Amino acid sequence: MILPPTRKVLSTIQKHGVKALLMGGQACVLYGAVEVTFDTDIAVLVERENIEALRRALTELEAERIAVPPFDPEYLERGFFVHFRCFHPDAMRQRLDVASNMRGVAPFNELWERRAILADEDGTEYAVLSLADLVQSKKTQRDKDWPMIRRLLEADYRLRRSRPKELDVQFWLLEIRTPELLIELARDFPTAQRSLTSMRPLLAHADLQTQQLLERELVEEELAERERDRGYWAPLKKELEQLRRLRS
Repeated sequence: MILPPTRKVLSTIQKHGVKALLMGGQACVLYGAVEVTFDTDIAVLVERENIEALRRALTELEAERIAVPPFDPEYLERGFFVHFRCFHPDAMRQRLDVASNMRGVAPFNELWERRAILADEDGTEYAVLSLADLVQSKKTQRDKDWPMIRRLLEADYRLRRSRPKELDVQFWLLEIRTPELLIELARDFPTAQRSLTSMRPLLAHADLQTQQLLERELVEEELAERERDRGYWAPLKKELEQLRRLRS
């Protein structure tokens, strides 16, 4: 369930007509992979009118930028996150992280076209990254993101496995990180498994006889993604350090 302070942040963003998509932990909550989080992460369209609408929402939320970089569309377009702390009484000290371009994730216009509209327990609807895009955005070097990817996919599989579509099966085979579920999928959909092995070689080992090998390859797959994320962030982190020194 989305907590009241976060609901205030999101409703204010909606009220000002900001073209934004919820992501991060709050999106995971709506997808049924429960995570306790007090931060709000959004992806926004970097266009002048949209950025101005976001500025108005931030003003109403009494939001102050924290850390670096500055709130400048240039930094959002280059893959940085801009961080805020809200001081509105109904959203006191809520952190809001704003992004636009992310490693391995499609441009915002594509994300918007395949967005999901999900409802909270009180019926409030939110525009959220599609599950596939949310999973992709979680493939980082952070330890907490990988268990969340696993829970997201397990929740989706449990929800729709009784009558899956072909695209569902493809998505699960390419993304699920639970060995037992991959084995189950390979058993139930062997043709799809074989056809996707060239895209995800570890699927060749999705059977009971090679479960240990499958588990090792899932770890190797995760480590490779973590390393790609480190490489992506290395030059950006250097720039952030320079900005911190200048600020101090």
